[in-house]
Amino acid sequence: MSKKEHAKEHEACPCGEDAAPVAPGQAEGEDMISIKSSEVLALQEQAKDYKDKYLRVLAEFENARRRQERDKAEFVKYANEGLIVEFLSVLDDLERSVTTAREKHQDYESFIHGVEIVMKRVYDLLKKQGVEPIESLGKMFDPHSHEILMQSPSPEHEHGTVIQELQKGYRIGDKVLRTSKVAVAMNTSSVAAEERSQDVKEEQTEK
Repeated sequence: MSKKEHAKEHEACPCGEDAAPVAPGQAEGEDMISIKSSEVLALQEQAKDYKDKYLRVLAEFENARRRQERDKAEFVKYANEGLIVEFLSVLDDLERSVTTAREKHQDYESFIHGVEIVMKRVYDLLKKQGVEPIESLGKMFDPHSHEILMQSPSPEHEHGTVIQELQKGYRIGDKVLRTSKVAVAMNTSSVAAEERSQDVKEEQTEK
């Protein structure tokens, strides 16, 4: 081998003392990433700072959740406080009416008049809160608004018509607070007539 060929081989394979050692698992020619210890400490401090911030945010969130639950419980507890206070004043009027009737031996008509005045106050109070009575008499039975307590034969009414209101029902907006307790008409003749009419319609449809 000539001196020139030996020099070229030496240049192609830099295995001299100046060549960088290859770390285990590192491919030849791959650069190693070196991090200074100061940079490692800085990253560790940054990670610690992020963790502290996360824990603080988590604690604040938990405190806000508990405060919201407490406020909600307080709202539910005292939401009707104003309404109850107004009803107490109505109760005061009713008690005064009864006391006055007993002390002065008022006649029946006067006592009834006093009670009716108190009832009007209650109705006005309910109306102010958006509460309205459900109109039932003469209406067809509605399972969403009515509850049947009685069925009475009534040839002059259509079957299922409300003919008596045993307890008034109330709604607020579209929500039924209490269904009306009602008696409905039971008219077998109208039911039979309706069934006959339905049969005729079906026969005509088949033809």
